Amino acid sequence: MKKIIAFVLLLTFNFGFSQKKFDKSDAEKFQKTINAEYADAKTSPLMAEDLKSFKTLDFYPVNSKYFVNAKLVKAKNEKVFEMKTTGTRTPKYIKYGTLYFKIDGVALQLNVYRSIDLSKTKEYKDHLFLPFSDLTSGKESYIGGRYIDLKVPKGETIAVDFNQAYNPYCAYNHKYSCPLVPLENDLKIEIKAGVKAFH
Repeated sequence: MKKIIAFVLLLTFNFGFSQKKFDKSDAEKFQKTINAEYADAKTSPLMAEDLKSFKTLDFYPVNSKYFVNAKLVKAKNEKVFEMKTTGTRTPKYIKYGTLYFKIDGVALQLNVYRSIDLSKTKEYKDHLFLPFSDLTSGKESYIGGRYIDLKVPKGETIAVDFNQAYNPYCAYNHKYSCPLVPLENDLKIEIKAGVKAFH
């Protein structure tokens, strides 16, 4: 009996430990960081004429509804594939797993990917790539969908903050080649969070 209680406590602790709470300041810090990057000519993807008048990106209001602790089911026996882009470049990715979560009571899922090249670098060895589109795409947000950067979690849940969704560089400048959102990552709801369309 003691063993069972200890096991249940361990499970509760492990699951609770991997659950993150929404922190508005994280989203505000993201907005500040991305604005600084886009305002700096050395790091900005903006075209020269846009950079001259740039003040801030347009964001949806930060909303805790769009922060979820998703269940991560890791993919098995996946093959490396070439992800289509807006250009001729075809970077190699592998499906890392599927995220399951709810927003407004609607059950949703998204696939999350790992870049083969980036995963070989020290800085990005734990990096996961989450591209998605939703019912705001092509209206209030960029037509080509948006991205979220994640890290490989320790447990089976992963915090996804759509308030930190950003546009591909090709939303600002045609010289960039950006991964296209896979069809299976098109959400049939509106994600009114993160960066809005430019102009």
